[in-house]
Amino acid sequence: MSRLEARPAPSRAMMLASPLLAALAMLVTGSILFLFLGQEPLHAFYVYFIKPATTLYGVGELLLKATPLILCGVGLAIGFRADVHNIGADGQLTVGAIAAGCVALYFDGVEAPWVLPLMLVAGALGGMAWAAIPALLRTRFNTSEILVSLMLVYVAYLLLSYLVHGPLRDPDGFNFPQSKMFGDSATLPLLVEGLRVNAAFLLSLVGVVGAWFFCRHTFAGYRMQVSGMAPAAALYAGFSAPRNVWLAFLVSGAMAGLAGVGEVAGPIGQLQPSVSPGYGFAAIIVAYVGRLHPVGVLLAALLMSLLYIGGEAAQIELQLPSAITGLFQGLLLFYLLAADLFIHYRFKPRVRVASAAKTAATPEIAA
Repeated sequence: MSRLEARPAPSRAMMLASPLLAALAMLVTGSILFLFLGQEPLHAFYVYFIKPATTLYGVGELLLKATPLILCGVGLAIGFRADVHNIGADGQLTVGAIAAGCVALYFDGVEAPWVLPLMLVAGALGGMAWAAIPALLRTRFNTSEILVSLMLVYVAYLLLSYLVHGPLRDPDGFNFPQSKMFGDSATLPLLVEGLRVNAAFLLSLVGVVGAWFFCRHTFAGYRMQVSGMAPAAALYAGFSAPRNVWLAFLVSGAMAGLAGVGEVAGPIGQLQPSVSPGYGFAAIIVAYVGRLHPVGVLLAALLMSLLYIGGEAAQIELQLPSAITGLFQGLLLFYLLAADLFIHYRFKPRVRVASAAKTAATPEIAA
């Protein structure tokens, strides 16, 4: 028998190596999986991880799918650093998309430069309002922010479904559950003609820089980090735990809401029953793979985006099931958690007290 024993504080090199080890283990497991699916591993890896980024259009799609992952991941990482676990980023993204869509539809036909900024503000406020619910319940009634934020995701899904089936449905849309297409003033400009990546990617880079500055050079960022690493020391220093909860949820909600604006004002161009394939949940993996650092989140989002577009390419060219994308995402998170476990803990043999006493008593009996 053995038990887990805490190791000394791991070095920075070990913490940075953990995601690399997790990615390597994911690739090894993936090669075995491809063999079981009847695919040649090298060819399958080329189709999945390399081929999607060999064309300019593929690079544009990579950046397009990375945009909401960066925005959501950066917001979640700030909260996770303070030990505040917001699991409902996908719901906040959805509500942000609803708020921005309502602005676009209300000003339909208005060609003015202020429509798009107003949509961005509405999306951020919508995400913040939805994130404020678990923050209020956590600080006022000590509820679990994990469960509340998670359940609110499905409430947001149902709210969007109700709106596109009812009040916001396009009257000329042949009864399809979708809103009218947004006007030109309510859509984000493209970065490169012919590609779908838009100005939301630049907004995500601004978010990365802003999050880095917040975490590194502000007292609020320092306070949140101390609260996450040493709660007792934060309490002794007089740092307010409810303030950290509110700040973490509002920041992550605003970032997720902006990600929702980027979807409906970008590649989708309207409200539909679903505006996210689970970006808010994938952003949790992105935040942890990026070691809760804004630059790390940027790199992890690009990797996760590659898993998305690589999964689509594998479905088309290799005839693999769509679940392959979620499987690789799950493997990445599993191996990351396993690597972190062995970095922070080690197995130590457990000595049985009864066996030790029996061994000690045996010579006396023999004597």
